[in-house]
Amino acid sequence: MIRKVLFVDDDLEMLQALKEGLEKYRETFSVVMAKDGLEAVEQLQAHAIALVVTDLKMPRMDGFSLLAKIMEDYPDIPVIIITGYSTPEMKRLAQEGGAVGYISKPFLIEDLARQIMKTLRKESDGGTLHSVSSGMFLQLMEMEERTCTIRLVDKSSGAGGVLFFREGELLDARVDQFKGLQAAYQIFAWEEVTLSIQNDCPPIENNINSDLQPIILEAMRIKDEAEMDLADEPEAPVETLDDTVFEEAAPIEAEETSMVERIKSLLRNQVGDRCGLEDIYQDDRVAGLMQLFGEFGSACRLGKMKLIYFDSGGKTDTIVLAGDHNTVITVNPKCPRDKIIQVLSDAL
Repeated sequence: MIRKVLFVDDDLEMLQALKEGLEKYRETFSVVMAKDGLEAVEQLQAHAIALVVTDLKMPRMDGFSLLAKIMEDYPDIPVIIITGYSTPEMKRLAQEGGAVGYISKPFLIEDLARQIMKTLRKESDGGTLHSVSSGMFLQLMEMEERTCTIRLVDKSSGAGGVLFFREGELLDARVDQFKGLQAAYQIFAWEEVTLSIQNDCPPIENNINSDLQPIILEAMRIKDEAEMDLADEPEAPVETLDDTVFEEAAPIEAEETSMVERIKSLLRNQVGDRCGLEDIYQDDRVAGLMQLFGEFGSACRLGKMKLIYFDSGGKTDTIVLAGDHNTVITVNPKCPRDKIIQVLSDAL
């Protein structure tokens, strides 16, 4: 994922020299330019900026004012200060204001590049994943109670966004100039994203105040409505249920019954009476969970997921089979777990 680095300086020759000198790093980051703080704010609203490198002395909005603005509205974006008027006091103020780096002019472009690369590496110190579902993956962050900052890029549109998690709770989201729930709805509507994980979260307030699942469902509803508006198709007439509907549903029910009987027969024949089988049934509610773990396994290159065994620590354990049937099996915890998993895996 190529990140965008914003360079802010009223010296246009300096900006051009930086752009040309950093061209060799184009496979890692691209250069976005602004001639003062106000123009930099516009670029921050228009692009998913990963890092800001700014001069201090500029017209309209100087570097200190820009730093304060970024710390307030974009606390996840690190800032490196460059200046030709360096003093110990100025350096102290920049660091106390939140700057992660401070470079005095004149400097070597290679020195600046090393500091940029070091800062960008921290942005993905928790790993990078490509072509994953944002909603499904981020539910894992909630389940694992992760504290992190996640940056996402939508594969289809190229739009970028940021999510902030603390102990598994989504605190805030940002897409361009949008924040909070409005930004979260946009991000969760993205079907396929590249994301990078930073293993910390800036000290921000909770602007979401909601679990992930309702946000994901609302994002899907908004997306579906938008797609329907674009299609501008006439609403299909409501048809009264008749015998034809039930005749079409019958083969599906028969197929599910057949699936249940096949699993019962398989376990009893290959594991025997000690298989500890309690119940087998279909439950559509597990489809989302299986998709979540399946995508996570694919992203981590763990191979095709066949089933999940849940050790509940209670009176029964649960096995969920991958596939279209959403088959759930409950077994006695004292069952020969490894044997059952092997038999079912071989059959799938």
